[in-house]
Amino acid sequence: MRGYFGIGIEGVHKPMNLGALLRTAHAFSAAFAFTVAAAYERDERNLADTSDAAGSLPLYEYPDLARFWLPQGCQLVGVEIVEEAIELPSFRHPVNAAYVLGPERGGLSPDLIARCAHVVKIPTRFSINLSLAGALVMYDRLISLGRFAPRPVRAGGPTEALAQKAYGQARYLRPKADQPRK
Repeated sequence: MRGYFGIGIEGVHKPMNLGALLRTAHAFSAAFAFTVAAAYERDERNLADTSDAAGSLPLYEYPDLARFWLPQGCQLVGVEIVEEAIELPSFRHPVNAAYVLGPERGGLSPDLIARCAHVVKIPTRFSINLSLAGALVMYDRLISLGRFAPRPVRAGGPTEALAQKAYGQARYLRPKADQPRK
């Protein structure tokens, strides 16, 4: 899979949410994580970061939006429940992206939304936990950028691809109901 992504939070207050997001970002192979205008106890972040993501994943902590920057060519994608946001299942992820979520007690600031190339929303009836929202965005990126085979038309998995991998056959044919399996 080409490209990279980072994920971050504006105005985080709860260190456990940041720790959980860092752990999930580490699991999904994020290139970096960041905070903007964070207000949390740094020592408590590691209570939820059981993978020690902070030791493996660069964490950039920007004191305010004025000092926030991204690598050249990296598109900022806000995750926020606003009218003009694109629903996540209909969004094509940029190859190089940084996703930013708002704080637990509010949304992304208007100034940060203005800096976003795109704003997406998770199609839920109400706001969900910050670290869960981040996990859904990272998972959607993973499945939508072509790392896996397309979903089959019928229920279940890609049986032909699995059989080809398992048996080295060019095509897997299921036996008819009246034929015994070999």
